[in-house]
Amino acid sequence: EWEFAASVDPSTLLHGHLPKKRRYPWGDAEPEPRHAHVELAQAALVDVGGYEDGDSAFGCRQMAGHVWEWTSSTFEPYPGFAPGRMPNYSRRAFGTARVLRGGSFASSARLARNTFRGFLAPERRDAFAGFRTCAG
Repeated sequence: EWEFAASVDPSTLLHGHLPKKRRYPWGDAEPEPRHAHVELAQAALVDVGGYEDGDSAFGCRQMAGHVWEWTSSTFEPYPGFAPGRMPNYSRRAFGTARVLRGGSFASSARLARNTFRGFLAPERRDAFAGFRTCAG
């Protein structure tokens, strides 16, 4: 759900076809300071209404940067997962950690992309993480 809201271009939602996805909530352009608060770019708190140039196509604001966003998803491998240079880095968290999305103000801009998943055990309190509420 988070990735759909952050990445899907609604103009490409056609019955029976996969929608086009954006690399970042605002599109495919690399992050700029007007899109998101990443890499410690601001020395102060950021207004919740700020960064409108970083909105997703659905109008969701600040989905990249600011704070990692907790999701209800359990961290599991994607189909075809193959460990990289550190084989136990993510494998140890499969089935127990929860997925974090979007990166934080202290993250590298490269982590702000829509497909990047961070992970932490739910009891951890040492991440720059928050949550998003949705009204239906």
